[in-house]
Parts: sequence; C-alpha cells; structure tokens
Amino acid sequence: MKPVLEYLPREEEESFVVKYFDYDYYPTPWHYHPEYELVLVTESTGKRFIGDNIKSFSPGDLALIGPNVPHLYRNDPPYYQPQSGLRASSIVIHFLASSIGDDFLALPACRKIRELLSKSAMGLDIKGKANTMVAEQMHQLLELKGVPRLLKLLDILNTLAETKDKRHISNQLVKGENDRESERLNKVFEYVMKNFLSEISITDVAGLVHMAENSFSRYFSQRTRKTFSAFVNEIRLSHSSRLLADTDKSVSEICFASGFNNLSNFNRQFKSLYGLSPLAYRNQYIVKA
Repeated sequence: MKPVLEYLPREEEESFVVKYFDYDYYPTPWHYHPEYELVLVTESTGKRFIGDNIKSFSPGDLALIGPNVPHLYRNDPPYYQPQSGLRASSIVIHFLASSIGDDFLALPACRKIRELLSKSAMGLDIKGKANTMVAEQMHQLLELKGVPRLLKLLDILNTLAETKDKRHISNQLVKGENDRESERLNKVFEYVMKNFLSEISITDVAGLVHMAENSFSRYFSQRTRKTFSAFVNEIRLSHSSRLLADTDKSVSEICFASGFNNLSNFNRQFKSLYGLSPLAYRNQYIVKA
C-alpha cells in the first residue's frame, strides 16, 4: 500500500497535537509523517502494520512510532459491516523534537529521552506497568492546555524512557516512500487482507498489479523487506494468535481457520515467528474467565 504523508494540524498556541479519535473503523491508510507518534488503542481489534512487523491489536495496545516509519491500523472484518455498532477509538499524540525544544533535549538530564526517541526509529511496543501508567497519562493529557500539557508530555516521555517494559517492533529500519510505483502495493494489501483465509496465488496477485511474477516478487521484497509468502504467512499467523488467545478452538481447528492447509507446517511457521508452539503460546497468553 502506498504510504501517504499524513499531517495533523495542531491547535493555536500548542506545540504538539493530541487527539481522541472515534470511528466506525480506522480510516487512515498505510501512512507516515515526520512527527513521532504515540498511539493508544482504546477500543477495537484488528491488525497493526508498523515498519516490517505485523501484529494483532486490541484495547490497551500502546506503541511509540518514530518519524517517517510507515504504519497502518486495520480493523477486523466485522468493523466494516454496515451498522455494526462497533467503535474504533484511540488517543494519538504527534510531536517533533522541536515541540519540546532542541536545546532542552540536548541537556544532560534528557539523555534517556534522547535514547528513547532514537530507538523509536524501529517502533516501540509498551507493555506492563508502563503501559497502564502512560495510558492514564494520555487520558489526562486530553484535558490539558498550554504549559501543563507540555509538562504532561515530558512526564509521559520520561516514563517511557525509564521503563524496561518496551521492545522494538520492526526488525529493521523501514522509511516511508511516496513514489508512484508504490501505488501498486495498495491493491496488494487490500487483496491479501480480504483473502488471506483462502488460497492466494502469487500469479493472481502479480496479475492484479500487471507485473510478471519474478518482477513482482523482487518489487514486493524491496518495498516491504520480506517475501510475499512470508507477508501472507505473518497475517495468517497473527490471525491464529488471536484465535489461540480468545477462543477454545483446538490447534488443528485454528490452523485451518487461519488459511493453512497443513498442521505440521502451521506449527513450524508459528514457532519460527513467535518462538513458541501454538499450545505453549496459548498457555502463556490466554486470559481465562
């Protein structure tokens, strides 16, 4: 999908943007921007694409995304049904280094915050107690203006800088591109997200964007830093991880309900991506009522 340059206008007399969004489903396409972004999902589920990483998201998902890192939050299929009654909401903060003050950030006391911002170039997942603390601070931020708002942002960044409950999201640096050729990926993303539970032929997808198979494979790998088959498998595995955590279906049922047609291959692929077998993953992450 072509990453588009996004701009959120800031309010007069404010140095950065904080917004509460509430939609039927998240409408923003694969995009990037020069600002740092801290995004908290408050309601809805789906799949999150950040850099070269694909992962399911749910309420409480919190990520810090560095400048020009392409990303997309796509809701699960029920959110796109007419009159579903479902809501997709989030709190989003956009800020630049200059929003805080370049000279201020250069102070010795801000060393850990500078390191945090540098690490965000590959995206950062925020978990544990830090997730709970920052989520509360972000809700408070919505009600503040002027200097109190700026101080609260610094408080948030300090919490993120100090915590060990964070890890990189993307496996490598991926920067947004906006040339006309990347428009082709728009069709590919949409096609795969609508059809990943069925058999997907690279021949059909290459034909969709009017390219030869070899040319498409090379093009896709250059743009996404992964092969097309690996991309499809990651979407399927992300779907299966959600089923493992949220349902009591057997591993075999989940394998076939996620677009795989071979149980041993599914187990191997799952362990390769998550470092755990499907059963071990369920035992570690499932929340029992």
